Amino acid sequence: MYSILSINIIGIIYMIDLHRLNIFIKIFEMKSFSRAARQLYLTQPTVSQHVSFLETYLEVPLFDRLGKEVRPTRAGRILYGYAQRLLRMADDAEHAVAFFKGKKSGSIVTGASNIPGEYILPEILGQFKKKFPEIAVTVHMDDTGGIVERIVNYEIDFGVIGARITHAQLHCTRFLEDELCLIVSPRHPWAGRTDVVAGDLAAVPFVIRENGSGTRLMVEQGLSRAGIQPERLQVIAELGSNSAVKQAVKADLGAAFVSRRSVADELSAHLLCSLPVQGLQIQRSFYIARHKKRSLPPVVKEFYRFLLEQR
Repeated sequence: MYSILSINIIGIIYMIDLHRLNIFIKIFEMKSFSRAARQLYLTQPTVSQHVSFLETYLEVPLFDRLGKEVRPTRAGRILYGYAQRLLRMADDAEHAVAFFKGKKSGSIVTGASNIPGEYILPEILGQFKKKFPEIAVTVHMDDTGGIVERIVNYEIDFGVIGARITHAQLHCTRFLEDELCLIVSPRHPWAGRTDVVAGDLAAVPFVIRENGSGTRLMVEQGLSRAGIQPERLQVIAELGSNSAVKQAVKADLGAAFVSRRSVADELSAHLLCSLPVQGLQIQRSFYIARHKKRSLPPVVKEFYRFLLEQR
């Protein structure tokens, strides 16, 4: 049954207009016909008719109707990936032609993990917009694992992540350097010390980032290289952003390893203390990750090159 869907995908380009695919995507993401209709300023019967056309043409149900909510079938999940790519290709084609005509305008959809997104990209984006004011750049924030998933699924053009990820569909280019440092609050028992012995790390509570975070991955790898088992740390909280980790440390909840770039202001204002750890130095690089098989349109290439120049 699902082989029919795969075979007919090429036919979608000719038989199904992009408007229907956009409606399908909205329903998929909002899990509701009525919410999608409101978002698109359409009536619910109109939205339902477009989905019925898709299901009739592909000869498979795309959604399971479960009361007010809908869930995609397996066929619906397959179509979703292709629909995103087709719509993105249409945008890329339009922008490429405009670029060829000398119009430096269009849209770029990129992504960034927490540290690059909060502390690196904003300044670079400001410089880019001064040079290309008519190019719109959207940055989706997620952890490193989430950004990789968005790239692989063609949801974003490329992303800046906090660790080099080995993936068959991913190409990573080294971008900027960073250091992870140990921080504590000024009220912490270690605050007056000049350094910390690596063996002492297991003696105090720790706040760490969530699974999928590039920061957490690099900390665990650094500890392992220094002969310290990461699971020996007394982890009392796993938090989903660098800002949350800093706030937890300020509240004296525990110690943490964070990007030195992210705490420069707090260290200068003596709101946090940074301590070197004997025998432990965690250096890392940020990477620009892109899909190996995707050709970047001219507008996106312009921003990609601009980022590389910042190195």
